[in-house]
Amino acid sequence: MSDKPLVYFLCTGNSCRSQMADGFLNALGGDKYEVKSAGLEAHGLHPRAVQVMKEAGVDISGNTSDVINPDILNRATYVITLCGHADEHCPVIQNPNVIKWHWGFDDPAKATGTEDEIMAQFRNVRDAIKARIEAFVQQGK
Repeated sequence: MSDKPLVYFLCTGNSCRSQMADGFLNALGGDKYEVKSAGLEAHGLHPRAVQVMKEAGVDISGNTSDVINPDILNRATYVITLCGHADEHCPVIQNPNVIKWHWGFDDPAKATGTEDEIMAQFRNVRDAIKARIEAFVQQGK
C-alpha cells in the first residue's frame, strides 16, 4: 500500500478510456499518485488503445482489464468515472472521504467507419484524456 493519493479510474469495460487515463497518470504523475483502473466488467485491453498510447509514448500493453474492487474503491482518494454508464452504475462508495468525479469521454471502441476514421476517434479521445490528466497533475487534483 502506498502513502500517495490513490486515483481509481472507472469505465464500463476497462478496455480503452480508463486504460488511457491510467497510462497517462502513471506517466505524468506516477511519482505523486498511486493509479489503478477498473470496469463494471472486464472486456480486455483494446489493441487500438494500446496502439494509440504507444504513439503518444506510453506503453499500456502490460495493463490488465479488471473488474471494480470494492476495497480499492473505498480506499481511493479519487474515484473518476470516464463514461456515463460507469458513472450511473458505479457501486456505492462506503467511505465518505472518497472524492468522486465524472469526466465523460466518448467510447472510441464504438467508433465506426474506415480504419483511419476509427483510429482518428481513438486518437481524439486519447488526446482529450491526456489534456484532462495534465490539468489534474498541474492542479494537484
